[in-house]
Amino acid sequence: MFSCKPQEQVEPVTSSPDLWPDVEQTSKPWTRWWWMGSAVDKPNIKEHLIAFQKAGLGGVEITPIYGAKGAEDRFLAHLSPQWLEMLDYTLITADSLGLGVDMVLGTGWPYGGPQVEQEYAATKLIVQRYELKKGEAFNAELQPDANEKQPATLTALLAYDSDENFKDLTAEVNDGKLNWTPQDGDYTLYALFTGKTGQQVKRSAPGGAGFTLDHYSQEAFEDYVQPYDTAFAKLKGHLRAIFNDSYEVYGTDFTPKFFEYFQKYRGYDLKPHINLLLSDTDNDLGNRVKSDYRETLSDLLLNRFDEPWTDWANRHGFKTKLQAHGSPGNLIDLYASAAIPECETFGSMPYDITGFRREAENIRTGDADPVMLKFSSSAGHIAGKPLISSETFTWLREHFKTALSQTKPEAEELLLNGVNHIFLHGSTYSPESAGWPGWKFYASVNFSPKNTIWNHAPALFSYLTNVQSVLQEGKAANETLLYWPVYDQYNSFKDGQLFFQFKIHSLNEWLLDTPFYETTTTLMEKGYGVDFLSDAFLAKAKVLNGKIELPGGSYKALVIPEMQFMPLKTLQKLIELKEQGAAIIFTGMPESVPGFFEYEQQTEALHKLITQSKLAVTDLEPALQAAEVYPETLVESGLKFIRRSNGNSKTYYLVNHTAAAIDDFIPLNETTTDVVILDPLTRKQGNAETRLENGKTRVRLQIASGDALILKTRKRIDADWEYAIPAGNGVVLDTGWKLNFDAGGPVLPEAAQLDALVSWTQLGTDAENFSGTATYTLNFDTPETPADAWMLNLGDVRESAAVWLNDEYIGTAWSVPFRLRLPDLKPKGNTLKIAVTNLGANRIRAKERRGEEWKNFYEINMVNKDYKAFDASVWEPTPSGLLGPVTLIPLKLETK
Repeated sequence: MFSCKPQEQVEPVTSSPDLWPDVEQTSKPWTRWWWMGSAVDKPNIKEHLIAFQKAGLGGVEITPIYGAKGAEDRFLAHLSPQWLEMLDYTLITADSLGLGVDMVLGTGWPYGGPQVEQEYAATKLIVQRYELKKGEAFNAELQPDANEKQPATLTALLAYDSDENFKDLTAEVNDGKLNWTPQDGDYTLYALFTGKTGQQVKRSAPGGAGFTLDHYSQEAFEDYVQPYDTAFAKLKGHLRAIFNDSYEVYGTDFTPKFFEYFQKYRGYDLKPHINLLLSDTDNDLGNRVKSDYRETLSDLLLNRFDEPWTDWANRHGFKTKLQAHGSPGNLIDLYASAAIPECETFGSMPYDITGFRREAENIRTGDADPVMLKFSSSAGHIAGKPLISSETFTWLREHFKTALSQTKPEAEELLLNGVNHIFLHGSTYSPESAGWPGWKFYASVNFSPKNTIWNHAPALFSYLTNVQSVLQEGKAANETLLYWPVYDQYNSFKDGQLFFQFKIHSLNEWLLDTPFYETTTTLMEKGYGVDFLSDAFLAKAKVLNGKIELPGGSYKALVIPEMQFMPLKTLQKLIELKEQGAAIIFTGMPESVPGFFEYEQQTEALHKLITQSKLAVTDLEPALQAAEVYPETLVESGLKFIRRSNGNSKTYYLVNHTAAAIDDFIPLNETTTDVVILDPLTRKQGNAETRLENGKTRVRLQIASGDALILKTRKRIDADWEYAIPAGNGVVLDTGWKLNFDAGGPVLPEAAQLDALVSWTQLGTDAENFSGTATYTLNFDTPETPADAWMLNLGDVRESAAVWLNDEYIGTAWSVPFRLRLPDLKPKGNTLKIAVTNLGANRIRAKERRGEEWKNFYEINMVNKDYKAFDASVWEPTPSGLLGPVTLIPLKLETK
């Protein structure tokens, strides 16, 4: 553990009673809004938007997709006058409600549609290989493999003899035929064709079907957006941003002008080295040419598509929001090309939180790796992009089986890793006529007014709003940069693939088993705030007062992890920064430059530069300490954190995902006795109890397993934080409950008198099949145990509960731990009302067991979490209601 260098004491800012930022549109969570078949109408659009606004959402992101069977007469063709009328109505209505609107530039994903001609469709390199003996005549038409279903044109014909001498035979081809006899040796001929992948838009909406777009061509992009130029000119309302989903353009490793741009970007003609590029063995020269090829794909995607896309959107007055993961290129630069970088999570992650349920039969294993998440937030931080968004809760659990409590830690993991603008995945437009459960998208938690979780979803949205409003203040306070050696990935064999995607679903192929990943996790686990750095952003770096200045902020140190390949100009820039006073920490030295062009001379220059500059590998943590970079040792308590700066004040968002409650003095890398605690669940706030020990601030925190708090340093308000300690054994409220079923279906079960709290599934068939809300009522006298106050612990809640005491609303318990502070109790005759809402699982199970079909969607209809046919009839009943035990806990209160 390091000791923290004492910092200059700064006078606290005495604030008004409220340190919570004003709630902005972007402070609130937004949702992806699936328009199935674009079968939308104005009354239902308005009803949905009002529901979203009342629940606490800040906006929607429209994605038109395939439709529902039986609604064909309501389908609206994408960009038709009727469709544009509905979009404009949405924009104007949303604006009147204070909601924002984003949209996909197309339907489904990825970009493509009917306006994409073959010329501009996603392209691939097709290679036909021919072996010729000396003196053997070749007189035949050159054609791609017979299995190719899309048209392809011959681009080049290249020949190599047994000594790898090269001849370009392209000019020898007439009308697609070659008539040639090698006279000087045996030859291998490579016929290179510009082919088409044939990929169609996935999940396209009516009027949106067609080829996927060539994402390496600015000409293709400019042709693609022409219908949108026309359409957007007619809109009266205003879009906030254009969205581009994760890169799911498969097998596209070429574009018609590839050879031209390769020579421009890499400095040499690729054609004479095609034999190396296409070598099917893991060898140095072949890998070097493959590296240059992959880097060129990255450059084309960035320079010829993503940046023109952002420029085009900006000319229309829109922001851009980009999911770069899955791209065949440098994720940091690609994320940073948009106004709002966006990551995503997929599936369900494990947590040690006491009472947190993660039943194996209901989950897909998740991939929310913190290191992967930091690629998008790092891009935003170093580029100065204030918002980092996330596609959130994709395939979190099986349909109808996700509780609000199960969304909370998944969202927190995103927030802890730099996300501050969450997008739900998602909400499906569903007309009232569709009945229950309405229309539903196949891969998301359905945040719809038709789903039972909507009843208490405002509590989740309020929590996210409170956290995001704070995490959008100021700037990220990460002090350490970590260089991403992407060339180690470019310059590796990777089974000979020319097209390699940096996907979130295959981190083992490019991230997990790397020194970069090991270094990142080591730093994060020890409490260092880290952002990743690309070569392109390194080139923009300057040094000011010993700190590394980037467009988005300043850093105290740059760590270079172990690697094999580094461009010579990158090392030159690192030495330049080091000579100007920056702390550049090498934990490994590059062995070579990447790529093929003059690599021997450049590698020699690289080694010479390392020697001349006396660069040396150093131990990481002592070097960081020498640069006055210190870890937040609060992580030793098990707490997770993210830290931001706002003037002289630091903001800490702290989350307890451990199994144990924490009540201790937690260290901060600050030197102040003035710290305010804010509770994002309740918006309570107060001055913390603090100590200064060895120049380091310690703050007393009480955080239950599953809870979170926010700290603001160098701040004071008029009220002190209240600490609560159990003052005795809890009193179990176990008998005398009245249960009344209030709203839901398929039918309302009869009321019940309960001598013990049991699942609704034990109260008869109607209750077993019921999904909705029921109210528990209990009259009780205050226990005689001395107490300053009382805590209500609801125990096991399936799945969320709103609580009233003596007809006063207390709050909603929707997450672990299901506890609420109670106001003063009356000595006699207290009335407790608890309205519990369960999941939709039992109702959908009953519906399917009755043979009632609701799965009426085109294309993917309807799959479960494992992408197999969805069948709820085989489920066991899902426990529902208040399972307890419900306990009154006496508290002794303390203040600072």
